[in-house]
Amino acid sequence: MNATHTVLDIHPCFQLVNLTTLLFPPNPSALCVLVYLVLGLLSAITVCGNLLVIISIVYFKQLHIPTNYLILSLAVADLLVGVVVFPFSMAQTLTSCLYQETVFCKIRDCFDVTVSTSSILNLCCISIDRYYAICNPLTYKNTVTVRVAGVMIFMTWSVAIMIGIGIVFGGYSQGTCEETCSVNAVLSNVTGPVFSFFMPAIIMLCIYSKIFIVAQRQRNSIQNSKGGVISKTERKATKTLAIVMGVFLLCMTPYFLCIVFLPLASETPPFSLIEALNWLTLSNSMLNPFIYAFFYSWFRSACKMILTGKLFFGFFFFFVLE
Repeated sequence: MNATHTVLDIHPCFQLVNLTTLLFPPNPSALCVLVYLVLGLLSAITVCGNLLVIISIVYFKQLHIPTNYLILSLAVADLLVGVVVFPFSMAQTLTSCLYQETVFCKIRDCFDVTVSTSSILNLCCISIDRYYAICNPLTYKNTVTVRVAGVMIFMTWSVAIMIGIGIVFGGYSQGTCEETCSVNAVLSNVTGPVFSFFMPAIIMLCIYSKIFIVAQRQRNSIQNSKGGVISKTERKATKTLAIVMGVFLLCMTPYFLCIVFLPLASETPPFSLIEALNWLTLSNSMLNPFIYAFFYSWFRSACKMILTGKLFFGFFFFFVLE
């Protein structure tokens, strides 16, 4: 392998030097420019979409309910992906960190793991909220209050931060071990994904399976008109959030499986595959607002008011009258 040759199967935007160092070339290729344009566009869409979700829920008081506060926390995590993780991953890719692991790589991995963990833990909390709404509708409002939602959000972010710091600085590796894996690397690459992804994912699947069974029973039972309306609304919200969870699992599962088995692999898979799986996980943060827009009429109405400027005109007249 020529030491100054651009290795496309490593990364189209980096140049391998001395077989150990990856540098950004002075004259990037057309493929590199295209890759960064696409990633920049994904980042911009992610930021704009999740900002719409955040502004909608924060501004409209009728949306201040526990479920939407949990969605707000999820949108904040997705927003951080667009603002922080996307730029970090573009500046310091997985591939470059495999060749020369720096403090910047540690910070990048820590943000990546923390935000990803926060997203799935928020979804886990949302599934618990939906469980009480469908399975215990009479006691739901007294059980899942705004204060309870706040505690769930606080615990979610606290656990996510601890997991992010713990597995990254505990020997977390996204490459194969050259000879033998250290105990810390094995523990970080196995226990980290188990606690931050696989265990919450299994819990969510169990909860939504239970919700589906109960919802089917409700649909087949005789209900009065008022109860029927409430049940239909709750079922629609549950269906929407189950789709959000399903898309999340489809985007995240391949990468987390790769993390678990990669250090133990005899041969390193193509670096382009690792990069693609990483960007697949990050692109999930862009998809959630589109799911909300497709299923939630309140979100479509709020977006219309924001994009047409009606919301800002309201702010203007409020301050003028004051």
